[in-house]
Order: sequence, then structure tokens, then C-alpha cells
Amino acid sequence: MTHMDFDALVALLTRIFIANGASPGVADILARNCAGAERDGAMSHGLFRMPGYVATLRSGWVDGRAEPVVEDGGASFLRVDAANGFAQPALAVAAPLAMDRACATGACVVAIRRSHHFAALWPDVEPFAEAGLVAIAMVDSMAVVVPPGAGKPVYGTNPLAFAAPRGGGKIIVFDQAVSVLAHGDVQIAAREGHDLPEGAGVDAAGRPTRDPRAVLDGGALLPFGGHKGAAIAMMIEIMAAALTGGLYSHEVDWSGHPGAQTPCTGECVILIDPARGGSAAGFAARVEQLVEALRAAGQERMPGDRRFAAREKALREGVAVRAEMLARLEGLVANGTSPSPLPTSPDALRD
Repeated sequence: MTHMDFDALVALLTRIFIANGASPGVADILARNCAGAERDGAMSHGLFRMPGYVATLRSGWVDGRAEPVVEDGGASFLRVDAANGFAQPALAVAAPLAMDRACATGACVVAIRRSHHFAALWPDVEPFAEAGLVAIAMVDSMAVVVPPGAGKPVYGTNPLAFAAPRGGGKIIVFDQAVSVLAHGDVQIAAREGHDLPEGAGVDAAGRPTRDPRAVLDGGALLPFGGHKGAAIAMMIEIMAAALTGGLYSHEVDWSGHPGAQTPCTGECVILIDPARGGSAAGFAARVEQLVEALRAAGQERMPGDRRFAAREKALREGVAVRAEMLARLEGLVANGTSPSPLPTSPDALRD
């Protein structure tokens, strides 16, 4: 195991993206997102995803050099055409104007279409909460979740992320799929030979299974909470696809692009200025009072705490990367469309 400086890991991932067809700006955004997930212990959305990114770029399914276009939808509404590129660069282009409008009017909706999202969703909302706003983001994906009573998958894992400021300059943030497990966790379980939790998925015949390979081979995931989770999945399909002009999860068709793994759908982000609310004590202080009540009731860990603790440790000690993974990442640079040797500075790696 090697412990790698975060900035060095970002630089390596950036080179991988550039070598495989992404523009420098897009590469930097994706690299920071992916490295950030690994740093924060969200392994199913970290380095594990890099081969999928590369395969998708090489397939021609996604445009790694796309230039998003921001469109005015009203005083509190922005539309973004991601131009068949990744969602994070599209959000980054719209974010400054969206924040200005949220502060000016009290709220702003950002509706992103023709966008590919393959990453953790919490990085999309965390910066807004750090700036004092409440942020909600939702994304539909590819059809891998079967609704209760249905015979085939219709919904994606459809993550929903929420972030809000709290006292002491801290934030509350969570990111969760509507399925019992994230699809990436199923892939990791299949790779490592682990069973899934009871009630996580079904096989191709619709029978309950704990075998991750059966879920991946024609089966499907189940929504958490049965019909309640399915209702949230439906809401996210409506908000991220119908509202934005993107595709529903069941409409994604990458059959003409072998190797493609990133769903091209849509994303909806809602920003709210909490100063417009009615809390005399101040919004962040009121959120902190809720945190204190939860702690008094016995809940020790708040949403986001585990990631923040992992982040602090990684920034202090370096991001843990297996030598096998590091070699594979270096190979993704060398085998890209613009191969070049990857020098590794001794200062960047700490064993």
C-alpha cells in the first residue's frame, strides 16, 4: 500500500483523462471529484471508477471536450446544456451565476440536460453549503432498479444529495441512492466475492438473490423501503429528466458504443438561501441545535462525519492506494490516445 499526496493523485488522474480525450479543464474537475471520493473513503466512486471513465471516453459515447452552455430560464432558473459532456463541468460553469441568483431571489434551480454523471453526488452540493446555502441535487442514471410489482428495471439508482450549513463553520451533507446499494458497491462485491445484503436485488428471473453477479447478469437492484423508495426514485426521474429535458433512466441506450458506462441523462440542483427563512436565531445555529438534540439522544455520528474524518486522515497521512491500483492507473495514461511517461516525484509518494 502506498500513501499518495492528494494533489499528486489529482495530477495523475488528470493526466489519465487528458490522455484519453478529455480537455484539461474537464480533466481537472473529474480528477478532483474522483480523487476526493477515494480520499473520503467512498471507494465505490473513487479510483474503482477510472477504468469505466476511460472505457466510456474511448467508446465515443461521451464528449470529454464538451463546452456546456448556460441558458436563462428566469430569475430563479438556469438551464444548462451539457452538450453530451460530463455533469460536473456543466454544474461548475453554472455555479457562480446560480449562487448569485439564489442570494438575489432566495432560490435557484439549475436544470442540466444531456449530461453524464458517474461519480459521487455529495461533491456537487458540498461547496454550496460551505458558502452558506442549502443545496439539493438529484440525478437519474441507467435502468437497474426494478419497482415493486414490476417485471423489469425502470429506475436508476438515482442518488439524492443534500447539504446545509451548521454551527461552527461545519456542514451537514449526505448522498444516498434510492436502491438498497449503489451499483458500484454491487460491482465491488462481485469482484471481491462478497454476498449482498438480504433484500438488495433479484436475478434475471425476478427471484431474490444475494449473488452480486446474478444482479449484474440480467438481474436488478431493489429500492430501499419498497414502494417508499420507489416513490422517491420516481420523483428523481421526474426532476432530473422530465424537468431538465434529459433522458429517463430506461431511455438510456449505449448499445452502439461498446465499453460505455456513464449514463447520459440529467441533473437537477436546487439552491436555497436560508437567510430568507424565519429563524430568528439564524439558520446554522438552529441546525446545530438539532445536531445537539440528536447527540443527546445517543446518535454519535452525523451525516458526512465519516467522510470528513477519512478526509482529515488522508490529508494528513496521504491517500492510501494499493500498488496494483497505482500500476493500473499509470497504464491508463500510457495506453491513452496521447501516451506519455508518468514521472513520480518522491515527494508525492509516502509509504
